Amino acid sequence: MTKTTHTFKQVADREKGLKQTLSSGQLSMIAIGGAIGTGLFLGSSFAIGFAGPSVLVSYGIGAVIALLLMGCLAEMTVRHPTSGSFGSFAEFYVAPWFGFAMRYAYWASIVFAVGTEITAAAMYMKFWYPDVPGGYWMLGFSLALILANAFSVKVFGSIEYLFSLLKLCAIVAFILLGAWVVYDAPMESGIGLANYSNDRGFFPNGVWGTWVAVIVAFFSYLSIEMIAVAAGEAKDPERAVTRAFRITVVRLVVFYLLTIALVLAIVPWARNTGGESPFVMVMAASGIPYAGGVINAVILVAALSAMNSQLYITTRLMFSLSRAGQAPAIFGRLSRNGVPLAALLLSSLGIALATLLYLAYAEQAFTLMMSIAMFGAMFTWAGIFLTHLCFRRQLGSEPLAFKLWGYPWTSLGGLLLMLAVMVTTLFTEPFFLTLVCGLPFLGLILSIYYLRFRGERAVDAQAPKPLPLRQP
Repeated sequence: MTKTTHTFKQVADREKGLKQTLSSGQLSMIAIGGAIGTGLFLGSSFAIGFAGPSVLVSYGIGAVIALLLMGCLAEMTVRHPTSGSFGSFAEFYVAPWFGFAMRYAYWASIVFAVGTEITAAAMYMKFWYPDVPGGYWMLGFSLALILANAFSVKVFGSIEYLFSLLKLCAIVAFILLGAWVVYDAPMESGIGLANYSNDRGFFPNGVWGTWVAVIVAFFSYLSIEMIAVAAGEAKDPERAVTRAFRITVVRLVVFYLLTIALVLAIVPWARNTGGESPFVMVMAASGIPYAGGVINAVILVAALSAMNSQLYITTRLMFSLSRAGQAPAIFGRLSRNGVPLAALLLSSLGIALATLLYLAYAEQAFTLMMSIAMFGAMFTWAGIFLTHLCFRRQLGSEPLAFKLWGYPWTSLGGLLLMLAVMVTTLFTEPFFLTLVCGLPFLGLILSIYYLRFRGERAVDAQAPKPLPLRQP
């Protein structure tokens, strides 16, 4: 065992007690469950509205960022599998205050993301029950998923595996059906590849519109990093994590780009106003009886699946913060089944906020929750790239079981792209709140750290101080 691995083990030891029962297949499905949700099935309509057909470029840029991020996380996670994940890595390899800020920013982000999923679920139910208040659906679905997370990680993993498998099967069916619709459509139907250029060309809103849509693409890929958090509860983490990272990246990139390409070919981009899932629009255009209802049921499951994964992740992050001494001790306590129940209940706050926003601003609730949720996620992704640079610098020539090609340029490129996306939110009306709300929140987090934890170890008595960035 090398020096850095041995020293980091003291950080990981404080999070002992979680059950290591997740397989590599379940790890992959957890990440896919989080990433294939509302961001794809509903958020893609907003991205198409910004960019038109060039949204394919937007999602391609988002895929590059996601690919680089997954490579950085794979390196660090295979070496240090722990539920503290990138928060623990940042604490150890950068600085305690940075790990503190990353954990809380990401926790808040995913708490709000839970709110976007439950808001979307209420919107989807209007397809069948337009007169039933959305708050009833939000309450019912929330209770069911909180209970699923409260039993055990094995129950959660099994449910998430089934949810994600259903989504994958539905997406494959959508791709096959969409390809058939495009191939078989008569010339006068308005369906075909000509839709890529019919209305003001491939870049109808210019390069700026394409770049702004990267913000939504980023939100769509958000949650792939969940594999790193779940690694702390994986059987044979090194093998499971490496395999899960590779499978997840390929599936996500292929599924996202293929499905959006078909959506653009079947439904003219100008009809995507952000109020309805483009997938439902495509199924309605196919002319197949009940196809719209079937795909609506699938995207409802997708939203619930993503919410299920996000509840799991926020619970483990709060557990990690508690075990690090940076949250009340009650959130670090485990039930007989190895579940941090108090942390789960606290992490359900996003549901309450989403319900209030939905009741007050039903039409704007989804975009409001999405814009608020994105700051913590963007800060975390940028922080992961920075942490990876420090990780590799400190390790020097120590061998790695999994290695990202192109270091340091790949990590630097990912960091610069994330910073550029963050700055762009200031100049886009729907996402103006991302930095306006996010920066003061970050300032609050750092103020709490400075007043409460500065000069103290942010871990238990056995945990080490962070190592310097360069080995002596």
